[in-house]
Amino acid sequence: MSELLEEARAAVDAAYAPYSEYGVGAALRTADGTVYTGCNIENANFSNSLHAEEVALGTAVRDGHREFDRVAVSSAERDGVTPCGMCRQSLAEFCEESFLVVCEGEDGPVEYELGELLPETISREMVER
Repeated sequence: MSELLEEARAAVDAAYAPYSEYGVGAALRTADGTVYTGCNIENANFSNSLHAEEVALGTAVRDGHREFDRVAVSSAERDGVTPCGMCRQSLAEFCEESFLVVCEGEDGPVEYELGELLPETISREMVER
């Protein structure tokens, strides 16, 4: 667990956050153990900014992965960062409610299941009706 969080911490260093100065890193582990990292990339048009979890997930999906084991998220401040609602929904597209989300808390790592963070997800079944 701590190894994945260390990967997320390292990804923070690559963040491009000139506007908020709030760097975020994520490390996503696939079912086969491959780790993909991502960092936030801000844009002057904030709606074009990318989140660390999105970058890691997008790269993993591009490489053909569809099953994931867990994700770790950290920020430069290590202040209790968790994935935002949009990133939670993106993870829910591929992950079960029991998917583990490890966050950098003020007093150390905090573990959540995705279903705790996003109890009312929009599911594939809802859209396919």
